[in-house]
This record gives sequence, structure tokens and C-alpha cells, in this order.
Amino acid sequence: MMNSRTLAAPGKKLSENLNKYMVYILLVVMLLLAQLYSPGYLEGSHMLGVIRLAAFMGMAAISQTIAILSGGIDLPIPTTISFSYILAAQLMMGKDENIGKALIGVLILGLIIGVINGAGVCLMNIPPFIMTLGVSTITKGAYMIYTKGTPKGRTAPLISTISNRNFMGVVPYIVIVWVIFAVIAMVVLHKTPYGRRIYSVGSNVKATQFSGTNTHGIIFSVYIVSAVVAALTGFFLIGYTGESYLNAGANYDTQVIAAVIIGGTSITGGKGSYLGSAAGALIMTVFTDFLQIVKVAEGFRIIGQGAMILILIALYAREKQVRV
Repeated sequence: MMNSRTLAAPGKKLSENLNKYMVYILLVVMLLLAQLYSPGYLEGSHMLGVIRLAAFMGMAAISQTIAILSGGIDLPIPTTISFSYILAAQLMMGKDENIGKALIGVLILGLIIGVINGAGVCLMNIPPFIMTLGVSTITKGAYMIYTKGTPKGRTAPLISTISNRNFMGVVPYIVIVWVIFAVIAMVVLHKTPYGRRIYSVGSNVKATQFSGTNTHGIIFSVYIVSAVVAALTGFFLIGYTGESYLNAGANYDTQVIAAVIIGGTSITGGKGSYLGSAAGALIMTVFTDFLQIVKVAEGFRIIGQGAMILILIALYAREKQVRV
């Protein structure tokens, strides 16, 4: 005889499948709506531009994905992007021969920020939200002092080519860079012991600690990796804009967090994947781009983005209660 549990099983499985693929369904629906209200939106030339923009957010989402998966959060990602963007421009000064120096500078910057975050969370036992919020503010103050409010420098021609041109006239070089980063992130998260430990720490840090894993070491390393990837995002972003300006990473604050959660990563840690975060980055990019195309005023765009974040998180949250 079939009992209520047996009858509920197919419904539960359907619900799980919908949750699993909802981010991709939402992306398709959003693209179709954009095409409906703005004919030509899906044309190749325009979509290449959208995907190019999404690449930067997608790279930043790698940082936030691993931080949230580990049970934490990394709030200085936008200010790290801004600082590395400014630093790269000032070190490159428009010359290809300075790229190596700029890259080393950016990597050192990311390493320093990551070490500070990791030390605060792991050694001083400061909650990740509080620690990274403080570091975010300090980082912003640091690059304001560094630039004296007037950033200088410009990108090197090679970095400009990577961020703005297409390989064989078809695929943007920066998208290829994004794909390389994405593949590395997914392989590390799903195919290595290190990735499995990140999930384990995010699911239950105490149980993971009892199993013999150095949980502090995992969490410390996560903040270093997150900051370094964010710094590299800023390094390539300067190639897109050409010249340096303050707060270049400001657009990557709530939108990156939203992209990660919309993509199925639990805000409480331990569940999710970067592939979903990549789709979430595309959703946020398409939505912002569409609002600009239909000439929605900036204030209403910001309100629309906030509403979009709340609605999609409510639709796609994997936990019954999402605590931010």
C-alpha cells in the first residue's frame, strides 16, 4: 500500500529539480523578456557586449562563492577590485612592458587583504561579516590616501585588447579568461580534497574539526584566494575602461552576493556551485543592462535592482530561512 511519504516523493523530487535549474530558467525568461521589450536585444553584437560585462562580475563571483561556501562572507571584494584597478593603472602607465610589475603589485595587494581577513576571522575569532566589513572600509580609505582622491595612470594596450577585443572576431578574450577561471574554480571545488573541505567546513565546522581537518587553515586560505581573485578582476577591469577612476568596483557589492545566492549557494554555507553563480552573474548583468536600455532613471534602476535581488533570492533560496 502506498503511504503519504511515497506519494510525496515525486513532488519532492520535482521541487528539488526546479530549485536546481531555476537559475537557468530565470536567465532564459529574462533574455526573452528583454528581447520582447527591446527587439534586437538578442542580436550577436549586443549579447557579446553583455557577456563581456558579465565576465567581470562572474570573476568576482568566484571570490564570493568560495567565501560563502565556507560559511563566511567577503565584503571587501568591491574595494579590493577598486584598489587593484587603481594600482594596476598607476603601475602600467599605458605601457605593455609594465604589465608584469602591475600584475605582481596586484597579487601582493590581494594577498595582503586576504591575510588580514583570514587573520581576523581565524586568529582573533571575529565574525566574518564584522571583520570583512571593517576591512572593506579600511581598504577604501587606503586607496583614497594612495590616490589623494585623484587616481592616475591608464591601462596597457595588451590588457585593453584582452578586455575589449574578440578572439577571431567572435569570442571576447575576457570571456575566455573568465572560462579559464571558472573551470579552475569548479575543478578545485568539486574534484579536489581542498574543495571538499571547503564544503565540509561550511556545512558543519565543528564536525569537520573533529574529523582532524585544520578548519582554521581552510578558512584562512579561502579569504586569501578570494582576495587574490578579486584583485585579478580589478586588474582586467582597468583594461575595459582604459583610464583609472575611484570606486570602479562599487557595482560589484550587493550584485555579486545576489548572483551567488540566486545561483543556488546557501548563505549559511556548505551548499552550492560556481556554475550557478556564473548564471546568477549573467542574470544580474542582463537585468542592469536592460534597465539602462529602456532609459530607467538611475534612482529607479537602483530600486529595481534591489527588488530584483529580494524577489529572486526569495524564489531560489535553498534554505527555508535565509539569514543575511
